[in-house]
Amino acid sequence: MPMWSPPPPPPSSLQLRRPLPPLTHRPRRLRSRLSPIAASHDPLTALSRLLWGRALPPSQLVLAVRHGWTAAWGLLMRQLAPSDPATGAFTRTPSRFPSVVGTPSARLHLYVGLPCPWAHRALLVRALLGLEHRLPLSVAVPGDDGAWSFTPESPDALYGKRKLREVYAARRGGFEGRASVPLLWDAERREVVCNESIEIAKFLCNLADADAAAGGLDLWPPELRQDIDRWYSFIYPSVNNGVYRCGFAQSQEAYDAAAGELFTALDRLEDHLSGSRYLCGDRLTLADVCLFTTLIRFDLVYNSLFRCTRRKLVEYRNLHAYTRDIYQMPRVADTCDMAAIVDGYFGALFPLNPGGILPLAPASCDPEALLEPHGREALSSSSAAGVGNGRQLEATSASSSG
Repeated sequence: MPMWSPPPPPPSSLQLRRPLPPLTHRPRRLRSRLSPIAASHDPLTALSRLLWGRALPPSQLVLAVRHGWTAAWGLLMRQLAPSDPATGAFTRTPSRFPSVVGTPSARLHLYVGLPCPWAHRALLVRALLGLEHRLPLSVAVPGDDGAWSFTPESPDALYGKRKLREVYAARRGGFEGRASVPLLWDAERREVVCNESIEIAKFLCNLADADAAAGGLDLWPPELRQDIDRWYSFIYPSVNNGVYRCGFAQSQEAYDAAAGELFTALDRLEDHLSGSRYLCGDRLTLADVCLFTTLIRFDLVYNSLFRCTRRKLVEYRNLHAYTRDIYQMPRVADTCDMAAIVDGYFGALFPLNPGGILPLAPASCDPEALLEPHGREALSSSSAAGVGNGRQLEATSASSSG
């Protein structure tokens, strides 16, 4: 037993107050007001009714919540979609493995995610060129934390991993950064071959040439490569990345600039496709593949979620028919999972859709609507040659920049 103990502290102001009696012993008026909260299945709503009835919340609370949410939104967006601090414009993070280096082994594996337009490029080229037997596939899905994950229904067919980042980490030297799709993986060397979509698509074209698997379809013909690259340099910043620049803009000025550039580009494409079946003339090429994977998502998600609202794709007569033309090609529709796209955007991009409510798909995105006749066969005989189309794009770009 201690020889000395300090005297008890003086009672604080809080201690001087009598504790509230149990609910059953409180005044009838207070008990009648607190009882609904205790019994409610939604105590927050019941508490709000107690504090301010059925009126709107106090302005101070609204302002506090608004400022708190805006700060949290900005923090999440900086991680999800890095932006220029000076302008608020979205700046895409460069791919960690942007090109194919050396000669990969024959044991390749492709990782994709069905909502992702960049992964859809690789998936579509694989399907069009008939490389399913040559290139095994694993489909990742967006996890609750936003990371690409695997489930029992959609497993990692190669290693049985739970997260795509675990596949990246299996390479020699490990991995730090964003685990993105598409991912072309060398299973024999346990190494990333490439995770840049356009370079994977070009690699698959060369792989199909070596295997003679494409049945005569060449999406990357040598005589059209300059035109394909020219078209790609036009559609990538303004359309492919343009929709993301609209959706992930963190200032009004950044959004206005991105939206203006996007719809100016779509107007030019609409005009060009009025006289040409595909971007480079009569032949489907990688340029069309890259444009298609954005257009097929336009009315479904970009128009509403990314605020690309000036016009819907269905309002562009030629662009919409062009999209239907490609959709109706053999094997293409099988790569377009509309439900996965809606869920992957509206369900996974929490900062843009905090409630996680999935909207109804527009009627124009139903398979029945996409299978309606497109009538673009008539353009094949009248379309210009690939070189002519490239020159037309050069002239269009020059006039727009002048």
